Amino acid sequence: QVQLVESGGGLVQAGGSLRLSCAASTRTFSGYVMGWFRQAPGKEREFVAAISRNGDLTKYADSVKERFTISRDNAKNQVYLQMNSLKPEDTASYYCAAGLSYTTTKSAGYNYWGQGTQVTVSS
Repeated sequence: QVQLVESGGGLVQAGGSLRLSCAASTRTFSGYVMGWFRQAPGKEREFVAAISRNGDLTKYADSVKERFTISRDNAKNQVYLQMNSLKPEDTASYYCAAGLSYTTTKSAGYNYWGQGTQVTVSS
């Protein structure tokens, strides 16, 4: 069982930055691919970014490329999402997830989820 707790969300103006963190309670954190997803009201949950087990591979949704950066610290059991140049359309609840497959961008491909942290970008 993996417990994930996100933090770092909040209200920011368009063009601003936020850094989300996700703390994992597991002894095998480095054995999991980590991902970030987001869900806006009335919309389906969508893939944002993923990072491989040792952090050497990352991938992003087209909508956040060049603006968001995912990283991880296996020694601290943490994964991060640095979000720059935020836009109102980035407003959503952001979820951290742990899974076993780097290739999938579908939420069904992840086994464990946090409760989410709200990001609101004002125009």
